[in-house]
Amino acid sequence: MEPRDIRLVAVDLDGTLLDSEKRIDAATAEALRALPGRGVQVVIASARPPRGVRAIYQQLGLNNWQINYNGALIWDEPARKAVFHRPMPPRLVRQIIDTARDQFDEVEVHAEVLDRWFTDRPVSVPCNETARLFAPDGIFPVSEICSVPVTKLMLAAETQMLLRLEPILYRKFSPTVTIVSSEVRLMQIMDSKASKAIALRKLAAHHGIRQNQVLAIGDAPNDVGMLQYAAVGVAMENAAQVVKDVADWIAPANDRQGVLATLRKFGLAE
Repeated sequence: MEPRDIRLVAVDLDGTLLDSEKRIDAATAEALRALPGRGVQVVIASARPPRGVRAIYQQLGLNNWQINYNGALIWDEPARKAVFHRPMPPRLVRQIIDTARDQFDEVEVHAEVLDRWFTDRPVSVPCNETARLFAPDGIFPVSEICSVPVTKLMLAAETQMLLRLEPILYRKFSPTVTIVSSEVRLMQIMDSKASKAIALRKLAAHHGIRQNQVLAIGDAPNDVGMLQYAAVGVAMENAAQVVKDVADWIAPANDRQGVLATLRKFGLAE
């Protein structure tokens, strides 16, 4: 692929653009900041909510749409509003919570609604990076949390509990939802039709960018569809094997400037 052919670079955050310390090295940030001036869109595609991406978005000097919650949300950050939203219906969310609590009452319930986070109990241990950076927007009864569509439901508990709970929820609610256990104490649940690939296709169409002009970089199973959609899919050296299996190229690990190496390989950085 020639440099002139790439007009959109979609990049995952955790395990991809961010190193183990959750930072972007200066050279990579500089290379990404230069791309819009060369007619190349830089699109963040993350499982994080908008607030969990904001500092990175600003660091890269972006002013376009981004993909959040693994594709359940396309967010217009400059306008602070959703342009595409695929939540789960309240009744379904309540059924999932009731099933989980019937098995293990100590399971913590966290619901993301657009860019707001609600829970029904005080947070004991932060369950992900966003929870370490931000406090909940409110503590409400489950009945109130489930009164509106939920973008992402998170269940936090000891790993052994989640391992026992996952097949129960999968049997009862698949294929309505997608269940992802990417953190040690956390299970993430979203609408099964939400995906980074679908969101990326919508976003590319908005910019008038063809599929054969898209390059995507990721490391986790939730990045597989995005890499398959893109003309060039790049997996990090630290990626899960399922991601490497669909990649066109394997970049160095996220702690070894893998994203910068990708930009250089495809003529997008010096």
